Amino acid sequence: MSPMKMLNQLPLMKDYSSAQESSYDRTGGNDDYVVVDPGEKAVLAEIEGAGCISRIWVTVASPDLYILRRATLRMYWDGEEAPSVEAPLGDFFGVGFSQYRHFTALPLGMSSGGYYCYFSMPFGKSARIELVNESPKSINAFYYNITYHRFDKLENDRETGRFHARWRHEKTLPGSNFTLLEAEGAGHYVGCNLNMQGKRPLSLWFLEGDEMIYVDGEQHPPAVHGTGTEDYFNGGWYFITGKFAGPFHGLTIKDRLRSRISAYRFHIEDPIPFKKSIRVTMEHGGTNDAPGSDYSSTAYWYQTEPHKSMGAFPPGDDRLPDDGLIVKSVKDAASELLQFGFEIAAQLKKISPKR
Repeated sequence: MSPMKMLNQLPLMKDYSSAQESSYDRTGGNDDYVVVDPGEKAVLAEIEGAGCISRIWVTVASPDLYILRRATLRMYWDGEEAPSVEAPLGDFFGVGFSQYRHFTALPLGMSSGGYYCYFSMPFGKSARIELVNESPKSINAFYYNITYHRFDKLENDRETGRFHARWRHEKTLPGSNFTLLEAEGAGHYVGCNLNMQGKRPLSLWFLEGDEMIYVDGEQHPPAVHGTGTEDYFNGGWYFITGKFAGPFHGLTIKDRLRSRISAYRFHIEDPIPFKKSIRVTMEHGGTNDAPGSDYSSTAYWYQTEPHKSMGAFPPGDDRLPDDGLIVKSVKDAASELLQFGFEIAAQLKKISPKR
């Protein structure tokens, strides 16, 4: 829906009530956050009845400089056992490599310290959202607001797709496309963020790869076949003028020294429907000839349930970006210093007088 259409909908009367799950201090104080210790899980929302999540906002404080990869966000609809959403915290909100980058796309983004998502997430019976800390260090403060609409019932329940998101990570293989999404059922693909790191410094050859999206079992070449990775993200010439943030597409990271690219595209005006299955892939290099590149992605889509098993999710340490031994050692040392700072701050808070 275009911004003008959204504005035109505002005068219409609404047939729902609004509610919000949040981390506000239940004692009436100002500690409006939850602490999530290593290996622990926090239930952010557990909603009974029909409704639709309309906004998610979070911010996080942890000494772990890789917490955006080691913390996992999971969402479950209507009592399902396997999550429909499973992604590292930072990647779900649009940027990879465990880096914070300010950008303000329409469906989601990271804005001056906060992470937001406006994807509609309908449910007919219940919704559950969890955060799991797979870091060896605590999440000292996790603030969140989850706003939703309450319905008497979800209209057209069977024809209403449930929101899905899944993170994938692998080193590219010779002669084989990287797969961002593989799903079965009926639904539509609505976008992704893709994070790529080549093996050779200063080389972005991997961007020669074309998107190839196979719908309902079609053979090669698929009906959706592109001309280059940056072309799919509406850029050109290896993103020649650098970073930008549009409502539906953008480039959040371009690091030629480390051969890193992080980009997003949302199919809001051009979703790609499927009736039986979909496989969203990206070639690497001119002919899948950039093997060993580090690729990770979060795909977003809607589909009817049940969804196909998305397989085992990799543990926290297996999700870390390819920073190299030196950079990782520096970050680990900085994390230890931050840990000491958090501990000192906690002690000062205990002895400071209450106002």
